[in-house]
Amino acid sequence: MIIMRMLLLKPLLFAALFFTFLLEEYLILGSDVLVGEEVNVTRCRNNERQALLSFKQSLVDDSGILSSWENGNKDCCKWEGVVCSNRTGHVLMLNLQPTDGYLGGMISPSLLELSHLNYLDLSFNNFNGSNIPEFIGSLRNLRYLDLSNAGFNGPIPYQLGNLSRLQSLDLHGNGLYSRSNLDWLSHLLALKNLDLSLNDLSKASDWVQVVNKLPVLESLSLQSCNLPDSISPSLSLINSSTALTNLELSGNNLTSSVIFPWLFNVSSKSKLVYIDLSLNQLKGSIPEAFGNMNALKQLSLFNNQLEGGIPKSFGNMCSLKSLLLHHNSLSGDFTEYVQNLSGCMEHSLTILVFDNNQITGSIPNEIVRFSSLIDLSVGINRLNGTISAIIGHLSQLQILDLHGNSLKGVISETHFSNLSNLQTLDLSYNSLSLEFRNNWIPPFRLSFIRLGSCKSGPGFPQWIQSQNNFAELDISAAGISDPIPLWFWDLSPSLRDLNLSYNQISGILPDLSLKFVGFPGLDLRSNLLEGPLPLFPSNLTSLNLSKNKFSGSLSSLCTIKGEALQLLDLSENLLSGRVPDCLQQWPNLQIFNLADNNFSGQIPSSTGSLISLLMFNFHNNSFSGELPSSLNDCTELEFMNLSDNRLSGEIPAWIGQSLTSLVFLSLKANQFSGSIPYHLCGLENIQILDLSRNKLSGTIPLCINKFTSMIQNGNLSTTIQQNYVYGDPQFGAIGPYIDKALLVWKGREYEYTKNLGLLIVIDLSSNELSGEIPGDIASLSGLVALNLSRNTLTGVIPQKIGQLRQLEALDLSRNRLSGEIPSSMADLTFLSHLDMSYNNLTGEIPLSTQLQNFDASAFSNNLGLCGPPVSSSCSATEAPQPQRTIISQEEEDEFGKWFLAGMGVGFFVCFCGLCCALLLKRTWRIAYFHLLDNLMDWLDFRLGARKQQPKGKFSKTARAT
Repeated sequence: MIIMRMLLLKPLLFAALFFTFLLEEYLILGSDVLVGEEVNVTRCRNNERQALLSFKQSLVDDSGILSSWENGNKDCCKWEGVVCSNRTGHVLMLNLQPTDGYLGGMISPSLLELSHLNYLDLSFNNFNGSNIPEFIGSLRNLRYLDLSNAGFNGPIPYQLGNLSRLQSLDLHGNGLYSRSNLDWLSHLLALKNLDLSLNDLSKASDWVQVVNKLPVLESLSLQSCNLPDSISPSLSLINSSTALTNLELSGNNLTSSVIFPWLFNVSSKSKLVYIDLSLNQLKGSIPEAFGNMNALKQLSLFNNQLEGGIPKSFGNMCSLKSLLLHHNSLSGDFTEYVQNLSGCMEHSLTILVFDNNQITGSIPNEIVRFSSLIDLSVGINRLNGTISAIIGHLSQLQILDLHGNSLKGVISETHFSNLSNLQTLDLSYNSLSLEFRNNWIPPFRLSFIRLGSCKSGPGFPQWIQSQNNFAELDISAAGISDPIPLWFWDLSPSLRDLNLSYNQISGILPDLSLKFVGFPGLDLRSNLLEGPLPLFPSNLTSLNLSKNKFSGSLSSLCTIKGEALQLLDLSENLLSGRVPDCLQQWPNLQIFNLADNNFSGQIPSSTGSLISLLMFNFHNNSFSGELPSSLNDCTELEFMNLSDNRLSGEIPAWIGQSLTSLVFLSLKANQFSGSIPYHLCGLENIQILDLSRNKLSGTIPLCINKFTSMIQNGNLSTTIQQNYVYGDPQFGAIGPYIDKALLVWKGREYEYTKNLGLLIVIDLSSNELSGEIPGDIASLSGLVALNLSRNTLTGVIPQKIGQLRQLEALDLSRNRLSGEIPSSMADLTFLSHLDMSYNNLTGEIPLSTQLQNFDASAFSNNLGLCGPPVSSSCSATEAPQPQRTIISQEEEDEFGKWFLAGMGVGFFVCFCGLCCALLLKRTWRIAYFHLLDNLMDWLDFRLGARKQQPKGKFSKTARAT
């Protein structure tokens, strides 16, 4: 919105300059130039006509812009874009800025024949990276030269410094650069307007010195030129132009200490009207000196790092109309801001934009002093309290933007009673309730309605029926539980973007193919909509219908044939059938989500035509077959989730060869077989790799240390979230999209969204992997979770596993690992989930604060392990004993008495039969005395009366016998 405001000013400025130039030429040449009026019928000069034809011949004119040249008309003064002198017939002006199409090719030196040419405009053509011809510097009579946005590259020719009469030079929007300094500019002493924006001036360390040498310079624009941030203190104080009124230095890396001293020196000599220092590196407080600029009408300081509040001196800026300070770090109370701006500015200020700062407090009633305000934007701050109905006294308001604060209370009809000029209303993401009568007819006709999270349900807002020309409507999370009224879909012929998400809207959607204009965005997620998918506009940019009850097939999506589609999310519905093979129609699709439906069949081969795809989620369906090889063309993929399907075959090697941008890869819970391909190690950006619950066999690749992104800690800003254009590419907003995934974390399955990028995970569990755990896995120092459980891994745990200092979850259970637990595991201080059960581990569990805090079950079924928490200690001379129940001495003695009495009875009953058997069979005698041997040992232990005699005495007796 702010960019639109700025873009509107520039064409007006250059239009004014153009007509000023015509007026000057008229006065200088004595009515030599009369546009649209003939005084004398004079044909152009023959040599100049031939020069123009040679110029045309060197150009590429596919659009027919120069179709009027020649074509039976030999008077070149009547050709399109050509203006001649009515007295002499010389060509004075050549204006070839196209209105449709563009010119290309080369610029012929034949232009030098136009010796009286003083106006040349080739802007907005496409010369395809060619250099600006040096010979243009020989057109000595040029006063106006515009080569902006014409596709020129290469160095800026210093020969332009020969154009001593030049008053306006515009080269902005090309790929030009300065070889060294800009000294050639200092020769253009007649220069009034200079625009070199969007070119590279990083080597022009003398730019301030050169500007100071241009005595009549009125307008200077050096936006996004990568200007060097170094100015000699002496240079900032030398004399400068006293005519400078417009200064645009946005989009550089200028700092406060560099630019402010020079700026205030300039302002002391000239009457600056327009200042743009946005998108720089300005820090600290806003200087009081701005308050001395009485002629200033627009001040743009947005997208910097400015702190503090508004200086009191700002109230003295009686001409200021526009104050743009959004996207800074301003703080303080909003009431104080309003007070410091009060004064003579109250009657001039029309645009006040403070979005994206840290301003606190409430909206003061004093804001109504600024009766001329047409734009009040204080969104995304820390404002609280209620919105007083007195705001309705700002009768000139066209834009009211208070979104993203902590405002609360009720908004009623009285707030808007006088706002008949309102066009944009943004109260979204506050805690507001809208309470209007059902028959209320607002005094305004809105173009942009943004009321997300403002409670207005349960009924569908009836007052919207009076708004019949809006382009954007957002009433998401409004507590609406009604169906969408039939009248709504025919309400606005200008509807472009619609957001009704996070309500409980029910019903069936009608045919939407003709209900939108431009490049629309549609967000109806998280509702109760059902039925089949309707027809949609062919030029959609985004479609989000997730978390509804839509059913049936996707066949209607094939009507979306535009190349604008960037987001398609139909996840968590009841859709079924096969995915139609028409995906090649969406070459710019970036986000494709069909997760949690009932789709079946193979993934269509046309998926590979989605070469711009960043996120691909087909989780939890019934897709089968192998992955289509065409997917290897989706080289931009960062997030691919194909888990919980029926996919089979081997994991393709091309995933690691072509999809090297992958950050998230989940093939979990499928039927993939074979080994893990070595080429998968080419995923150097991977942070989450989940291949669990498949039929993979073979060993873990030894190249696992090539997962270089796992060496660093997780970084949310570089993963998972993607931005896409919501709505019209020209006017739409940039919206974030955050995909989600289910991950097994600490033994349980969790859903992750925003914090997914902070995890670094490898999960190869529940496969048939064998062999040893690669020792190089210890080099992945950023790992947060490692799960290799339920395989048949053998060998020892890597000795350096303690280098995984970020590890929070480790599961090696149900394998065949052996050996001791490495002592380095004592260094895993973040470990909060551990499972090493069901292996063949031995030895003492290393002592550490972490390991001894786990339950014994984390180490269970490893018969050779000892020490806490499995047992109290490990002794080198005594094998670990099974845990016993501790009983008192009294209970032990009573037990012994009853046991001996029972023994006596039993002995007498079986003695006779037993003696006969023992006498008859030798092997029985040996077994019998072994039994007695063990029984006596047990009795000695229980009664505490173990005698000091060697074990096996009964065995010896038996052998003697």
